Amino acid sequence: MGGALLESIDSPCIVWGPMWRYACLLLCLMGSALAAEKKSALQLIELAKSNQADLRSGVEATFDPRDLKDGTAWTGHGPDFFFATEAASQPSLIIDEAPGPPMQHLDGSALWYTPAHIDAVGRLHSFHYVLEGKPFGGRLDLPAFGPLSYLQPGVPSGALSEKITHTSKIYDGMKSEYWIYVPAQYDPKIPAALMVFQDGGGYLDRDGKNPALNVIDNLIAQKKIPVLIAVFINPGDITESPGTPTYKFVKGYSETWRRSLKDSMRSTLYDTVSDRYAHYLRDEVLAEVSAKYNIRKDAYSRAITGLSSGGICSLNAAWQMPDQFSRVISWIGSFTSIQWKEDPQVADGGQDYPDKIAREPKRNLRVWLQDGSQDQENPLYGSWPLANVRMANALKLREYDFHFSFGKGTHNSGHGAAEFPEEMIWLWRDYNPGKTEQIYGMEAGEKAKPLFRVGVVNRE
Repeated sequence: MGGALLESIDSPCIVWGPMWRYACLLLCLMGSALAAEKKSALQLIELAKSNQADLRSGVEATFDPRDLKDGTAWTGHGPDFFFATEAASQPSLIIDEAPGPPMQHLDGSALWYTPAHIDAVGRLHSFHYVLEGKPFGGRLDLPAFGPLSYLQPGVPSGALSEKITHTSKIYDGMKSEYWIYVPAQYDPKIPAALMVFQDGGGYLDRDGKNPALNVIDNLIAQKKIPVLIAVFINPGDITESPGTPTYKFVKGYSETWRRSLKDSMRSTLYDTVSDRYAHYLRDEVLAEVSAKYNIRKDAYSRAITGLSSGGICSLNAAWQMPDQFSRVISWIGSFTSIQWKEDPQVADGGQDYPDKIAREPKRNLRVWLQDGSQDQENPLYGSWPLANVRMANALKLREYDFHFSFGKGTHNSGHGAAEFPEEMIWLWRDYNPGKTEQIYGMEAGEKAKPLFRVGVVNRE
């Protein structure tokens, strides 16, 4: 066997001949790439425990350099977290306003890291650092997922459809995408319950920020929610229908408020207080889904959810058509004046919903609201936290079956996602597949509680 000897600087392999030389180089490159792959929280924790040399490359491959510099880098799995940051001296980690484990230095770098354990899962937490006596970095939205947010051993997974594109007549040619999730327990001979998710594409990653598919599979297997078909629908796109009334309105909104055409279409769909979107769901999208699957028609067996503008959208769809949806989950709902009087035919805006609840005939709805005290405020639209407090008080005064989970988070899905198993169990509690209706009533525990009050904490 002829050929020159090749000794790799990065690898101990020694090979002969040009073909073997190429193969060795390829293997070396592959090994380097694998070492630099993004790591999970558990992988980083294991690297930290064993003090392996590639912890530094794992940290650098996992986190955005800006997050490391700004002190906002973290990753977690259940109660186990891994924190990392850049600092010139040792920072102190603070979790939920209490001292965390000491940060450790990565030799030859400005990186500091530590694994940490947070006992309270299914909840939102916060963290920051203290560096040279001053607060540094951190996040208010640190969700600790509980076991039900991870697919449990032995639980069968359902089937997620390919992306489906729908062209709307109600919205003048708007194109939208949606997915259908069918649980493993679905029997075509037995009508299934239904749940619709706004901004649906954001819920499809089982390892992502909103692992809804895992929760659905686990809770169906435990018989804590009914066998339900889930529809995950994204906001539509009107760009291919120029000249139509919908396009003209959305284009005008886009130019007035300097928002993209797609974002303006989302706001038109979600923030408008009318029955148009509910008709779109009932008469177009769900009509297509029902042609493929055996789905129950009673509102008792139908739920709807969304976050931010998708939150008000979900409440609005159930409010406008309580014969279609009776169960609602709203995360960080935008009950503000985003689309107020944008359409001269619409007098109401999202900020009017507390008053609508107070003055209009009571709907038979069960509603879970979630928001955080550090949610956003906008000089044009109002305050999200105060709007949700008003919503909760309006629902309480009318003795609706509602729950308000109010934390310290920002305009972020972390709080709602961490609690999602709890929300689903609450939403579908006492469900009986042999029934088609139920008059919801406020829980005794909620009845005994006072109205929500706002404390002034940032002024003297």
